[in-house]
Parts: sequence; structure tokens; C-alpha cells
Amino acid sequence: MSTVVVTGTQWGDEGKGKIVDYLAQQADIVVRHQGGSNAGHTVVVDGQDYKLRLMPSGILYKGSLCIVGNGVAFDPKIMLEEMDGLAKRGIDLSGIRISNRAHVVLPYHCLMDGLGDEARGKNKVGTTHRGIGPCYVDRDNRIGIRVCDFIDKEEFAKRLKENLEIKNRELKLLYDHEPLDYDQMLEEYNGYADRLRPYVCDTIALLNDEIDKGKKVLFEGAQATMLDIDYGTYPYVTASHPVAGGPTVGAGVAPKKIDKVVGIVKAYCTRVGEGPFPTEQLNAIGDKIREEGHEYGVVTGRPRRTGWLDACVVRYAGLLSGIDYMAVTRLDILDSFDEIKMCVGYKYKGELLNEIPASLKILADVEPVYETFEGWKTDITKVRKYEDLPEKAKKYLERMAEVTNIKLGIVSVGPNRDETIVLAKDIF
Repeated sequence: MSTVVVTGTQWGDEGKGKIVDYLAQQADIVVRHQGGSNAGHTVVVDGQDYKLRLMPSGILYKGSLCIVGNGVAFDPKIMLEEMDGLAKRGIDLSGIRISNRAHVVLPYHCLMDGLGDEARGKNKVGTTHRGIGPCYVDRDNRIGIRVCDFIDKEEFAKRLKENLEIKNRELKLLYDHEPLDYDQMLEEYNGYADRLRPYVCDTIALLNDEIDKGKKVLFEGAQATMLDIDYGTYPYVTASHPVAGGPTVGAGVAPKKIDKVVGIVKAYCTRVGEGPFPTEQLNAIGDKIREEGHEYGVVTGRPRRTGWLDACVVRYAGLLSGIDYMAVTRLDILDSFDEIKMCVGYKYKGELLNEIPASLKILADVEPVYETFEGWKTDITKVRKYEDLPEKAKKYLERMAEVTNIKLGIVSVGPNRDETIVLAKDIF
């Protein structure tokens, strides 16, 4: 048995797509277990960009089984758009499997996501309006429509009619919005169901059977620790669990079947949307990080907030997920900086904190404790061995591992598959 969870340690956009793609070379199965089409992974293969939203990154390897688990907020329209785009580029789709227990994102979820966030005014969360939160709300309210209902025409017609009556009343009373058309939605989504039906199965039974056979499985997280619904900067979070415990409920795999956890650490920090961000640089440094790193959302295109690496949140992620190895990404983006800073602690009212504050009021008011490192001022994208990295880059990485108490496993020095330095030989 060999199962590996990949999880983000910061606020997302750490470069999980590249690391998952790299590790997927060794995996038989790649599983998405949480989140939805609000998450975007960019994978670069032979100079070509593949922007994936719901599709597991293993789709780029012929013969891989790619599972969309029960914990995913499943948007059939987006899934088919991805499938069609990949098919046009010659990608084999035969390995896709979709959980019959996943909850379906429907147009009213997306509409109410946007209307609800805008109604909060200055207190808005900054959602991507992809309907993920409202889909999970319906799940928890026990009125959600699962994939097994969606592909059953009679059941879907009945459930959609019941739900749309509720949603149209809410749209009118809460937002003075015109009702959505039942017949049009039913016809459109029945068409999607017809196309997706062959890919649907009980992925829990399938996945556990494959693990018991000794297959190598990679669990691909979306978003990241500081966006976890329980452990992140609530309420400025996503609506699911990106931490390493996520696959146990989002894919139906027992905790004892998880072998290793890899935490993705971007060499600096970014976040999208609202909420506190202690190391944010609202200055020329932040602008330079954004432009050097092309820090704009895969799904939305919106500019990301940028700042220095916050080793405190990485240490917190390691604690929550039991991270065995860190995979440091985008180190090359710092190649041209004269000096680089790392936050190694927080001070609040003069006291050093030993934890991440739950209170956003406190987190917004902490003072980052920085250590400063000399920049290496050289192009590292051609480096393939750790010992060949500049000494100043190694000093930065080794201090990162020391402060976070997580071993270095992978260092990425560029977007392509081959621009990767592997220190840990036992991940799979």
C-alpha cells in the first residue's frame, strides 16, 4: 500500500498542480476529494499550460485512474467543458470516475453565491461565485442533489422541482431577483447527465479495492490549510477541508490507509479575497512579487495579494496535517531580490505568540517577526541537484525547514516538470 496526500500549507495557489503532476508520474490513481471549480491548478507539460479546475491532475498521464470523490462540489457543466477541452488536445478521458455520492452544483447555487456575497457589502468574503458554499449548505441542510440523483432522470426531475420552488422564493424575497426556469434547467442538465453517466460509479468501493491491491494513490487537495472551514481564517475561508484529514471523509478512505503527507509551500505568500494576511506587502515589494510570479487567479484572473513567506502558518499546517515533507515551490521567483524576508513568529501587544490566533481581530493586529536573508541574485531554473543551488538559497530553505519543523522533500525551480529537485526518495 502506498498512499500520499498533497495539501496546501498557506492560503492556496502554492503550486500544488505542478507537484501533484510530478508525483502523479509514480501514481496509479489520482483523487480529488474536496472543493470544486473555484480551485484552479496550472500544470505545464512541454511548454503547454493545462488549467484544471475539477479534473484530477493525473488526467495528463495515460492509464491513470482519475477519481472525483464524494467530497467534491461537482459542477457537471464545468466538468464537461474541461473534458471537451482536454479531448481536443488529445488527452485520453477513459480513466475518469465520478463519485455517485458527490453533490451537484446547479445554476441557483452560483447565482445565490454571488448575490449573497455582494449583499454583505464591506463584509463580503470574496467568493469566486462558483456556487461551492451554497452547494455544501444544501448538503448540510439535507436538500442537496447528489450525482446518483442527477443521473436518474425521474429522481432528478422531482428533486430539482422541489428545490427550485424553494430557491425561487428565496431569490424573490431576499434579492428581488426573477425566478429561474425549471424546464430550461431540467433539459440542459439532463443533457449533461446523459454524457456523464458512463463515468459515474461507487468510487469508495473502487478506491478501497485498488488500495488493498497495492495500487499507488495520490490524493490531490484544492485550496489550502488557511482556507479550511474549521482551521483557516474563518469566515474568509473555503467551504471544505483541505487539510490532510480531508480524504478520509471526502474520498471514503480510513485514516490508517494514509501513508504520507506532502505539504506544498510557496517560497513567499499570496492570498485571494478578504481576510487578514500578516506578511502582506502593500508596496513595491508586493508589486514585484506579483509581477515576477504572475500572481493572478487561474479561475478568476484577479490579482492576488502578495507578501513574504509566513513560516508560522506553514508550521501550523504541519501540526494539523502531520506533514512528512514540504515541497517548496516558486523559489525561482525570488531570484532577482536583493534581500528576502521570512516571518518566524508573531508579536501581539509585545508578547510573542506560540500559536495562530483564532480571533481575526488579533491576527489582523499581530506584528510579524522577520528574519532577513541575502538574495542569491542568480537564475536557478537550470539547477537539478540540491547541492548545486546557491548557498544563500540553501540557507533560506534550511531555515524554513528548521522553523516549521518539516523536512525538505522537493524544491521546484520552475513551472515545468523537469524543473524539479527531489531530496526525498521515499514519498511513494
